Amino acid sequence: MTEATAWKLEQDADSIAWLTIDKAGTSANVLSSSVLRELDTLLEPLARNPPRAVIVISGKKSGFVAGADIKEFTGITNIEDGYRLIRAGQDVLNRLEALPCPTVAAIHGFALGGGLELALACRYRVAADDEKLSLGLPEVQLGIHPGFGGTVRSVRLVGVRPAMEMMLTGKPVRGEKALRIGLVDRLVPPQDLRKAAKEIALRAPAPRRAPFSERVLSWPIVRGFVKSALVSQVAARARRDHYPAPYAMIDLWARGGDSYEAEARSIAELFLTETSRSLVRVFLLQDRLKALGGKGGPEIKHVHVVGAGVMGADIAAWSAMRGFTVTLQDRGLEYIEPALKRAYELFDKRLRDPAKNTAARGRLRADVQAEGVPDADVVIEAIFESLEAKRELYAGLEPRMKPGAILATNTSSLMLEPLTEKLARPERLVGLHFFNPVPQMPLIEIVQSARTDPAVMQGAIAFARKLDKLPVPCRSAPGFVVNRVLMPYLHEAMFAAQEGIPLAVIDQAAVDFGMPMGPIELADVVGLDVATHVGEIIAAELGRPAPDLTRLKELVAAKKLGRKSSEGFYVWKDGKPLKPPVGGATAPADLIDRLILMLVNECVACLRERVVEESDLVDAAVVFGTGFAPFRGGPLAYARNRGVDVVVARLAELAARHGARFTADPGWPQLGNAGGKA
Repeated sequence: MTEATAWKLEQDADSIAWLTIDKAGTSANVLSSSVLRELDTLLEPLARNPPRAVIVISGKKSGFVAGADIKEFTGITNIEDGYRLIRAGQDVLNRLEALPCPTVAAIHGFALGGGLELALACRYRVAADDEKLSLGLPEVQLGIHPGFGGTVRSVRLVGVRPAMEMMLTGKPVRGEKALRIGLVDRLVPPQDLRKAAKEIALRAPAPRRAPFSERVLSWPIVRGFVKSALVSQVAARARRDHYPAPYAMIDLWARGGDSYEAEARSIAELFLTETSRSLVRVFLLQDRLKALGGKGGPEIKHVHVVGAGVMGADIAAWSAMRGFTVTLQDRGLEYIEPALKRAYELFDKRLRDPAKNTAARGRLRADVQAEGVPDADVVIEAIFESLEAKRELYAGLEPRMKPGAILATNTSSLMLEPLTEKLARPERLVGLHFFNPVPQMPLIEIVQSARTDPAVMQGAIAFARKLDKLPVPCRSAPGFVVNRVLMPYLHEAMFAAQEGIPLAVIDQAAVDFGMPMGPIELADVVGLDVATHVGEIIAAELGRPAPDLTRLKELVAAKKLGRKSSEGFYVWKDGKPLKPPVGGATAPADLIDRLILMLVNECVACLRERVVEESDLVDAAVVFGTGFAPFRGGPLAYARNRGVDVVVARLAELAARHGARFTADPGWPQLGNAGGKA
């Protein structure tokens, strides 16, 4: 037996060599340079003196291998550095593939990115079939493509279309589909994984290869047509200048698709693009937010939600789906029943296992009389935005809550300090600001007042992580972070509309910048009444005049509130806006700066006022809370990349042309500092 820090090599009585990856001190395996070098030292004696077979397996409960070590990408400063890093990894996996004996990857849980590429370098793949199984090549989400041979081996194994679907979308493949397309040779119950891997190693059948119907697509005479179709599919979702990686993948395949050298050269160039730098940054920000949960905090089993509107209903449903007992309170059962129906629809969509679906339904129950309050570990208030209504509710809830319970508000605009004024224990109130729609939006702003107990804050952060959400801690301030910066952006779009710029032109300008939807459409989705009310609250608390948006006021007065009323700025049909044709209208040259720099300037104000502690957290909140163009790395990263002095000068130009609302915030000089802290 040979032991090392990441790998263990053991040979059993049947001369089967078991290569176990179990990287010390981590919950998941990653293929760092050191882990690959260590594997290389173990492959050398196996090549000289081959065993009967080699089985590669993980010693982690979490899964096989999560991918390459993303942090190593941030140290790449030139193309040659990137090329050498990739070629070194390719060489190791090529040596694994060249072993003169059967090789089997025994996969459980995830095999993603470099982890799947490791498995593809084996002759066979056996996978444990359960809901945790996830195989994929998600590198495109980091602005790159597979680099350890994945662009070559995946096409060889499953064919052009299945391989390209995996690589171009980055979406994982589950068990049955993985078997159907030939990504794995066998699916077995988890307890049979080792046995099945050994069986296939000893039997050594002919290895799988892509079916003829797929191989023919790589013939030179056909390849050009396939390339055009693939480019069209990608272009419908992403622009080449925003996301070059999928186009580079297609180009790589179209040039022949069988060269590891070409793969390494291509990915080395992508490493240095602004898109990849930004997407890696966003990935690391996400990891940082995930780590905030840590350990500790009160044990939370029972969640009581007050308010069965859309937000309360979704918070309750999501909590039940994540394993918590949930009681849902409202004025009468007739208000709760639609929320339960909505929850069951979510369970049917997300929980395909009948037993898990039934269990989730059993954990969620209506509670008109608030009988769940004394047993609840967290009480979440999700009623309408009224200071007096919330205070009145707390007066009835607080005396019935057990001593260690957390009282949370889902307010989107009210500061916490006024909410605490009549509480006996103001230190246990915390903000848990979810975003709509709760099942899709990953962020929760964790808001603390000046009196919030740090232990309560940590408990709320830990709870957010148990909900599989990304927590961003912030200080109680008008609109917190996301709504604070979003409102000026939405309002500026409405000012542009009042000037006669067509609505669809305004929206298209934002989408062309990289936003997931335009600001006018977003205002309709949020609800024009909500946008008006929240905007007024934030403006009042910041001591600013409410924006004079005549058209917005007229629509709200006419009850044309956006998508929920089927008409707002747009008419809505089947959940989609009917956007009138704009003819030859084009966006004014300064429109996108008006929209985006208004948002960025407000981000700088949040940083200066220390609503959050540092610029990374501002960027994380806005990216994960609004979908701000991820390939730009976040609004403050975008400003830094563009140049702080350049942006401040541009704001001065906009202020001279459009008014004082574009005055640069006093916090811009601090943004230029290395730490980016206010």
